[in-house]
Amino acid sequence: QVLLQESGGGLVQAGGSLRLSCAVSGGTFGTVSNAWFRQTPGKERQFVAGARWSGGNIRYADSVKGRFTISRDSAKNMVYLQMNSLKPEDTAVYYCATGFNLRSPELVNAGRYNYWGQGTHVTVSS
Repeated sequence: QVLLQESGGGLVQAGGSLRLSCAVSGGTFGTVSNAWFRQTPGKERQFVAGARWSGGNIRYADSVKGRFTISRDSAKNMVYLQMNSLKPEDTAVYYCATGFNLRSPELVNAGRYNYWGQGTHVTVSS
């Protein structure tokens, strides 16, 4: 059983930055893929960033490329999402996810992830 706990959400003005954190427990950290998705009311969960760490594959949604960075600290079992130059359209609930044996093209597919956190709210004001 893998447990994920997000933190770091909040209210920020447009142009500002936030760093989301995801504490991962219970899994074999070195063999997993991790991702961040986001969701707004009435819409499907949307891929933001994902990483297949063992292969060094990292993917970003076009809407966040150049602004967001996914990273991890394997010693601390933490995954991060650094979000810079935030825009009002980045407002959403952000979820951390863990999956196993994903190929790089599958990183964007929410259905390939086995475990999810409870989400953390990010609000970007204009």
